[in-house]
Amino acid sequence: MTDTIISSATKEVVISFERPFTIIGERINPTGRRLLSAEMKDGDFSRVEADALAQVAAGAHVLDVNAGVPMADEPALMAKAVKLVQSLTDVPLSIDSSVIEALESGLEAYEGKALLNSVTGEEERLERVLPLVKKHGAAVVAICNDDSGISTDINVRFEVARKIIERAADYGIPACDVVVDPLVMPVGAMPDAGLQVLELLKRLRTELKVNTTCGASNVSFGLPNRVGMNAAFISMAIGAGLTSAITNPLVAPLMQAVRGADVLMNHDEQCMNWISAYREPPKDGGRSTRRRRRMATS
Repeated sequence: MTDTIISSATKEVVISFERPFTIIGERINPTGRRLLSAEMKDGDFSRVEADALAQVAAGAHVLDVNAGVPMADEPALMAKAVKLVQSLTDVPLSIDSSVIEALESGLEAYEGKALLNSVTGEEERLERVLPLVKKHGAAVVAICNDDSGISTDINVRFEVARKIIERAADYGIPACDVVVDPLVMPVGAMPDAGLQVLELLKRLRTELKVNTTCGASNVSFGLPNRVGMNAAFISMAIGAGLTSAITNPLVAPLMQAVRGADVLMNHDEQCMNWISAYREPPKDGGRSTRRRRRMATS
């Protein structure tokens, strides 16, 4: 099956149908975070540092870096954030922006093979982003919308994905370096959104044979107990073929759902990741019950 390989200067991560699920930490993003946005605009990156380290400690395999601060020099902020995060951790980065110049700035500052987030099926975006992907040897997130917007028809979204993959091939970018985002819609507003995206994930896996990612929390937008809904969704999506997600690794129930899905998909050899995360430590500080019994009878 398809392997998408991304890397930092010293560490490689493989997104694949045959490997454990890849968590892309979403926290380094000022969108909707007014305090982080204000701090980054003022040159204070202490919260970026804390978010980077906390996400890696919680289990993130890749970190998404977004520097979209309104009324700020986004390309300069992106370069600074990329260099800073790479100085703190060896996990690969996803360079995330809707601004082409910020994507380019992030790629130029990056050491390794980045995941570029993102390209769409819009003609102007294809013509500007794909040459950057090729030039820097990156992988790219392909979002299933085009000049006509976001379709509620999964057949249309599937064809947008096919178009992006074919256009990438024209630039010499292999399908293994295209990670498709099928676009998760809120089930509170679109009741069959969950069924739709699960079906689309199956088709992307079996027909186009590409790896996939998504903003997992979109599915629960507007609903109560979003954590519970997101955990249920991500387990089902992994079963349908989702191989990575841009999400918050600091949410324990979500990480538990991912680790459980890895076990059930036979992607956690001898359940070692699950056991390592959840086995309770011995109450006696490490000595076994058998050892205590031997000592008591000696």
